[in-house]
Amino acid sequence: MNNYILYDDAAVRPHLLPFTFTRPVSEIRCGILTLTEKWAHFLHAQPSFLTEPYLQHKFPFVATNDNIFLNGAVCATDSVATAVGQLKAGEALIALANDQVIAYRSPFEVVNPVSELKTVRFSEPIVTIKRLWDIYGENGPQIKADFVALTQGRVSEPLADPFTHVYAPENVFLEEGASVRASILNAENGPIYIGKNATVNEGSVIMGPFALGEGSTVNWGAKMRMNTSVGPHCKIGGEVSNSVLFGFSNKGHDGFLGNSVLGEWCNLGANCNNSNLKNDYTNVKLYSYATETLEDTNRLFCGLFMGDFTKAGISTLFNTGTVVGVNTNVFGAGFQPKHITSFSWGGAAEGFTEYRIEKALKVAYETVSRRGEAFGEIEEEILKHVFELSRGNNQK
Repeated sequence: MNNYILYDDAAVRPHLLPFTFTRPVSEIRCGILTLTEKWAHFLHAQPSFLTEPYLQHKFPFVATNDNIFLNGAVCATDSVATAVGQLKAGEALIALANDQVIAYRSPFEVVNPVSELKTVRFSEPIVTIKRLWDIYGENGPQIKADFVALTQGRVSEPLADPFTHVYAPENVFLEEGASVRASILNAENGPIYIGKNATVNEGSVIMGPFALGEGSTVNWGAKMRMNTSVGPHCKIGGEVSNSVLFGFSNKGHDGFLGNSVLGEWCNLGANCNNSNLKNDYTNVKLYSYATETLEDTNRLFCGLFMGDFTKAGISTLFNTGTVVGVNTNVFGAGFQPKHITSFSWGGAAEGFTEYRIEKALKVAYETVSRRGEAFGEIEEEILKHVFELSRGNNQK
């Protein structure tokens, strides 16, 4: 049995902050599944993680004298997994198109597999999540790929509600316990996946590709536009387009969310809105933790990126290409700044102060506990580490 280890590519991880403050790269969700879940599905094995030391207690590292290190930023496929399984000791699987390291087999971590190991070329295209905007940019194709992987050879639970209308029902899949009532599901342009015990409430309109995770809810009268993924145990409402919610987050009320990514345990108050297109139709620039500058995304559409445990008060407005860190509380009138550091409290009108760590941890504990999930010493230590990074104004 091979021992698989998902590692954080040092050239990628800083560009995926603020999400990688609180998780390894492979725990990012793109499509129906996280990148970890894609690898686990195709390898039929649960990998361990090689990530930042302060994350290692929550995401353990298990090594033997013969390991296959997997690039955590790569979206696995069946053919990639097959090629990985055929690697011999001292070999690295490299993408033919761009020299991207996919995986390598070694007793220990290798700094530069391309130059230090024998290379095996992989000729098929691969998808790698390298920048924040790749998460929503690749989301539609990844929903389609995950849908095939998860539903192949299986039969959907029946959609029995007589008041729900479905276009292209062959592209709709309901897991056990899923419920859809008096809604419109249009899967003509891509599949619609409704997870276990998930609920789509009356008056909702859903356009595929779309994914709703286990135990999540689409609220009444919601408008879910294509290329949107809602992770497990979320509440979603209003109008959402080409966006990703990792899990346990809420955008339950009216308001627009477009070309955006929310981490875990986030909450958008009623009537929160974000801009995803500039008035002059030029490319959106986005704050980069890696360079501490605004980076050209080369995209016309780019919205909000919000780290874990962050909350926004009612009617908060987020400008085109806004990055908000971890455990921040944002509220007040006017458009918010394009970058808000972790553990900030306030808004554009009032200004920002430091979110007291004792209060922040208490609120985080209450947020998680009320959902019946565990928030213990390990989670506290991760947030304390991010807090210290934010105090030093060096959030890498």
